[in-house]
Amino acid sequence: MSDPSPNLEYIGAATNTTEGSHADEERQTRLWFLESIDLINRTIRGTEDLEQMMSHVLDAVVSIFECDRAWMVYPCDPESQTWRTVMERTSPGLSNSLFLGLDFTMDAEVAHMHRMVRDSETAARFGTGADNPIPGVIAARLTIQTQICVAVYPKIDKPYIFGLDQCRRARNWTRQEQRLFEEIGQRLATLLTSLSMSRDLQESKARLEEAQRVAHVGHYEWNLDANRITWSDELYRIYGLRPQERPMDLATLREMIHPEDRESVFRGAEEALRGEVRPVAEHRIIRPDGEVRIVHGLGTVKRDASGRPYEMFGTVQDITDRKRVEESLQRTQVYLSEGQRLTHTGSWACNLVTKQIFHSSDENARLYGFDPSEGPIPFDRFYSAILAEDEPALRSKLENAIRSGADYDVEFRIRHTDGTIRFMRGIGHHNPSQEIGEYVGITMDITERKDAEEERERLRMLESDLAHINRVNMMGELAAALAHEIKQPIAASITSADACLRWLAHDPPDLERARAAAARIERDGNRAADVINSLRSFYKTGTSAERQLVNIKDIIGEMTVLLRTEAARHSVTIHADLGADVPDILSNQVQLQQVLVNLMLNAIEAMKDTGGEMTIRSRVNPEGQLMISISDTGIGLPAESSERIFEPFHTTKPQGTGMGLTITRSIVESWGGRVWATPNQAAGATFHFTVSGI
Repeated sequence: MSDPSPNLEYIGAATNTTEGSHADEERQTRLWFLESIDLINRTIRGTEDLEQMMSHVLDAVVSIFECDRAWMVYPCDPESQTWRTVMERTSPGLSNSLFLGLDFTMDAEVAHMHRMVRDSETAARFGTGADNPIPGVIAARLTIQTQICVAVYPKIDKPYIFGLDQCRRARNWTRQEQRLFEEIGQRLATLLTSLSMSRDLQESKARLEEAQRVAHVGHYEWNLDANRITWSDELYRIYGLRPQERPMDLATLREMIHPEDRESVFRGAEEALRGEVRPVAEHRIIRPDGEVRIVHGLGTVKRDASGRPYEMFGTVQDITDRKRVEESLQRTQVYLSEGQRLTHTGSWACNLVTKQIFHSSDENARLYGFDPSEGPIPFDRFYSAILAEDEPALRSKLENAIRSGADYDVEFRIRHTDGTIRFMRGIGHHNPSQEIGEYVGITMDITERKDAEEERERLRMLESDLAHINRVNMMGELAAALAHEIKQPIAASITSADACLRWLAHDPPDLERARAAAARIERDGNRAADVINSLRSFYKTGTSAERQLVNIKDIIGEMTVLLRTEAARHSVTIHADLGADVPDILSNQVQLQQVLVNLMLNAIEAMKDTGGEMTIRSRVNPEGQLMISISDTGIGLPAESSERIFEPFHTTKPQGTGMGLTITRSIVESWGGRVWATPNQAAGATFHFTVSGI
């Protein structure tokens, strides 16, 4: 405003003027008022930036009132914890208050000032010439002579305080100035309402844009009359475009829809415009980089009073990741279901106290013979399938688990719907954060495992019996070979006894020679006893697999003595090449004897027509096991795989049972060792076995 405001103090002080001069002054005052309001209005219309507009209005206020400072404080609320100066403008040459943008504590004096301004129907005055002092926190920072304030009430926010400061001199605000000040305050209220609404709108728009970005949801507007399509920024991003990089039209949109989905999408849009269906579509799009995405569109058609459509509005969400997760979940469920079916394992979740079942897999129903397609199966139907003999023990275990909040692992039997008895294993896990009795777990059909365990035990007993029978059969073969060994010391003992009697019959008796004959009797008797003891120890049933430290050299020596006659009968010599540092081993003596006899008899059998040499060697292998090797110079291994000779009932002997080597392998493997055969380079074969427990 180029014309400065009139000096109202001078106008108000004139007391000796004529009525014409007084009327002229009133006209000038009204003119000043109107020009000031016009300046404020023009300032408001001068920019669309509300923040800048408020600043310009305060500049205009400083100019209109020729005051030192114009300011806005928020909030005008005595109950608030803090207050701050949100806007401030000063006259040239006067520094800012340094209050701008800072939060100050709402002390008692400032709260009293806020209460007075809020409760006053007109502008409130403070400082020199007024009844109300300026609050101490303000007076301590600023030199203010007089101050005038009014509460400004925007429609959608808390009230503000609009104030003017006169710092360089005291001032008596006139009625016309107060009226103009209050009028400007009302315009500021309108401005603040617009500013709050604009901020809320911008914040809502920003939140909407952020929500769309996070949820991958964009929106569109299709003006049917103008055939104009408007997309949100996120919708551009969904289609792989930079936001608003180019106008969107139906032709461009059609090209970006997957060729296999185009017709169905546009057919659905046409049906929606005819009012037949709601615009809903799930289809694929192709981004400019070639990536295929899946989107879900949902819309609505706006119609005028006659029912004519004039706009379609809708949202489009990128559901690619969700669809992939759903497909992955479906695959996982299929794999899980198939895995449960193959392993006969069902999963479930239930409350064992309330008997409420939250989940039961299809396989869980099939384990009991129930049809999963029948729908939810009640708890009592599952429980009633348990055999009456097993139910008390099972109930006790479940009650103990529920009482202690512990997991459980139980086995029980059920009667399947086909009448068969099935063995089940149930494992339940209780989560401490769940309700009492709530468990998740699995049920497994272990019938085959139970049958296999029974079969293994039966086979173990049969194998033990076969091993004993094998020893009995071999004892028959050994009996003839041992006859000479036993007969010889017995015959020698008889001869020595006759000699002893003769020496004793002499007169006088020849005690020295009789004593020598008795010593020979003792020696030959012990020799026969050793042979018999070796045979008896081998003939033991050996059902116990008790292991103890044994001297392998002694065992090999005993077996060599036992088989010496049989070997000599077939012109076979036996050599032992045992290391000097062969350690004692932890083994079962009878089983070790049987392994050695089996392999040594096989070697003799291989050389029975040609004679030859059997060599027994020992060494410690790199794994720390003792390895025994028995080599022969006989006919060698069969032409087929050497592994077949260890199979049950496989034999090359006309009178053989085919179980000797099978039992040998079973015994060795029970120690944690292994047995195998290799052909020799020259002639014959070598059988090896290892023994742990060094």
